[in-house]
Amino acid sequence: MRIILIIIIKEFKQIFRNKQMLPIIFAIPIVQLIVLVNAATFEIKKINIDVVDYDNSTSSRGLINNFLSTNYFILNNVTKNYENSMEDINKNNTKMILIIPSNFEKDLFRSQSPKVQFLINAEDGSAAGISYNYANNIILSYNQSILSELKVINKPLSLSSINIIDKYWYNPKMNYKQYMIPGILGILVSIIALFLSGMNIVREKEIGTIEQLNVTPIKKYQFIIGKLFPFWIIGMFELAFGLTVAWLIYGLLAEGSLYLVFGMASVYLLIILAGGLLISTMTDTQQQALFIAFFFLVVLILMSGLFTPVDSMPNWAQWVAFFDPFTHFVEILRRVMLKGANLNEIKEPAITIIIYAIAMLSLAIWKYKKVSD
Repeated sequence: MRIILIIIIKEFKQIFRNKQMLPIIFAIPIVQLIVLVNAATFEIKKINIDVVDYDNSTSSRGLINNFLSTNYFILNNVTKNYENSMEDINKNNTKMILIIPSNFEKDLFRSQSPKVQFLINAEDGSAAGISYNYANNIILSYNQSILSELKVINKPLSLSSINIIDKYWYNPKMNYKQYMIPGILGILVSIIALFLSGMNIVREKEIGTIEQLNVTPIKKYQFIIGKLFPFWIIGMFELAFGLTVAWLIYGLLAEGSLYLVFGMASVYLLIILAGGLLISTMTDTQQQALFIAFFFLVVLILMSGLFTPVDSMPNWAQWVAFFDPFTHFVEILRRVMLKGANLNEIKEPAITIIIYAIAMLSLAIWKYKKVSD
């Protein structure tokens, strides 16, 4: 135990003497939580729209006003010339064209199924789909308001009112930042643990001290624990720091137990630290370690369902996501922080992470060779 403690103290001294590591430890959390949380959102606002109004009636103007009364659409141009609007699409001045045909108002009040047409720039398929859903909801809402007016005019006594009360659980204000914060915290912990652990051992190779350590009587398990434990502590500190920043800036407090959050994070960190140890055995320079760590980290994040729901992925991608530990860690963070889930409610992803931690640690310890053994 004394030998492990001495190695840990040595590692902490080296970490805080290394000017390259300090910015990673203290600057990355702030940048990620301030920049990424605000930038990473599926919400689309201020969509430029052209309107080709062939009807030019009160109803068509009312429909246009319904679009402009939301925060989602900005009117770029109203015209009766379809070619002008297509030119705006080609020049990227507008993302959508709403075409209102002639006799729109007459068909509307005669109940002859009036039609409108949307032309949407679908270079970004996801954004196009979201824009269409916004527009479709506005059309349905406008249609419902017209039907209600007709009922009031024609049958004022038989109209029954239906009150719809919306209640959104776990995120009442539908603030997308609250959904993204747990995922960004997961990225933060992963980056710190993987980069620092992988680069630290390789640095020993570069400066030649790894050979000196390998020929000492220090056992393999003592060396690995002493090397990785400081980064485990730093990873836990980064999570606590990130939670504090999320509370101070965004007002997000975990609904569930913080003990559960830190408990599962401590297990997840073992997976990432073991990955860093594996990378260090395969590389000889810090640059090589950095590139390999970056490659695996990008794959882990993109396949985790952080930005795209796993259920929407192809079957093969869903299998990849299942074997991605980051997928399960983000799921745990979101359930505990936003829904207040307890251990029984997250037992499946929790058991998966524990199995991965045992497997990765075993592989990393087996792969690492110590000359003196």
